Amino acid sequence: MKIDFDNTLDHVIPMDNLGRKWRFTDNKYDKLPEKHLDRLKPLDNQAAKFLWDYIAKINLHEDIPFKKDFFLTIKKVKVLDGNEQEIKKWLYQRGLPFDKAVFLSWDQTDAMIVPWKLLIKYFDSFYYGGSDDLTIIDQSLNWALLFFHEDEIYFGTDTDFRPSETFK
Repeated sequence: MKIDFDNTLDHVIPMDNLGRKWRFTDNKYDKLPEKHLDRLKPLDNQAAKFLWDYIAKINLHEDIPFKKDFFLTIKKVKVLDGNEQEIKKWLYQRGLPFDKAVFLSWDQTDAMIVPWKLLIKYFDSFYYGGSDDLTIIDQSLNWALLFFHEDEIYFGTDTDFRPSETFK
């Protein structure tokens, strides 16, 4: 069966099979509550490779952070020690619905589907500065996020983006 965005949920695997599971299940790092762990959908190698290849095929990162002229607007925030609340606010202000399922791609073997709300809440578990390049998209590709290994987060969108003014 050919993998596409419509059938990626058929490729969900147990958290124990994810290479980066320790980020979410180990007390030394960040042990998420079961009710949140249950909402994370790690993908098997086939689906992870599908996302990786899809991102490569469209040349999303041909230039850093995104291919020239791919998006109308690109915004950036710097990840610093102690600015976790600022990052959460910045992510919230991207205006995506909390229940929006987003696709995370670290590499050809690790990928996941998560609700936007949990990405905001635990962004520093999903992204480790200095080591990760993490791409986050949805199937519309009207926007994308790049958590860049140099402690920068980029948001690209094909609209004239204005951040949401509210933050709870």
